[in-house]
This record gives sequence, C-alpha cells and structure tokens, in this order.
Amino acid sequence: MAEDPLAAARAMRRAVLGDAYVDGVTADPDEAGREFQDYITSMAWGVWAREGALTSRDRSLLVLAMTAALGRVEEFRLHAASAHRAGVTDEELDELPFQLAAYCGAPAGVTAKRILRELRAAREEA
Repeated sequence: MAEDPLAAARAMRRAVLGDAYVDGVTADPDEAGREFQDYITSMAWGVWAREGALTSRDRSLLVLAMTAALGRVEEFRLHAASAHRAGVTDEELDELPFQLAAYCGAPAGVTAKRILRELRAAREEA
C-alpha cells in the first residue's frame, strides 16, 4: 500500500475520471462536503489504488458490472464514460450488456446497452 493512501486514492481517481470531473465534485465550499469527498475517495478509490492481482481495467469492468446490476445508472454512466482511461476497450464494453442480461436480467443489460450507445454517439460527435 502507498505511503499516503489518501494521496494514492486521489491520484487514481483523477487518472480514471479526469481532472475536470474531480475538480468539480471536490470544489464543495462546505466542510462536510469536502470531508465526504475525502471519505469517498479514500474508501472507493483506495481500493483502486491497491497493489495486487487486479488491474485498473479489471476494476473498471467490475465497477461497471456492479453499478449496472444495482441500477446505479449515474455511476454506471460516469464509469462507462471513463472506462477507456482504465484500459477498457470498446469491444469489451460491447460484451458487457450480454453478461449483464445473462446474470442480472434483461433490464440491466438493456439499460447498459442504451447508455453505452449514447456515450459512444456523444464521443463520436465531439
């Protein structure tokens, strides 16, 4: 584990989600809001910063599957839009809805497919 776990978690969050997103959510003028962001960063992104057998790509795919399965659409959209920064390919994203539909039900797979299609169209327009 890194010498400063929170710093490592912050760096990982920026690497995956990008500076613009992280700057936006961490610019909360409220002390409780800043503390909450540090907590989320330490807890969720601290897992990403761990050394071990899982790569950032693996972790990204797991997060995508879990957020889709739980119906956490906003988080799924955020992580799907950032998945390429973690090394996930479009081909891997194309397979995800099949896995979701088979193991989590058709609604999860259909929703994921729709969001992935929307994100890809927006990326191609940009």
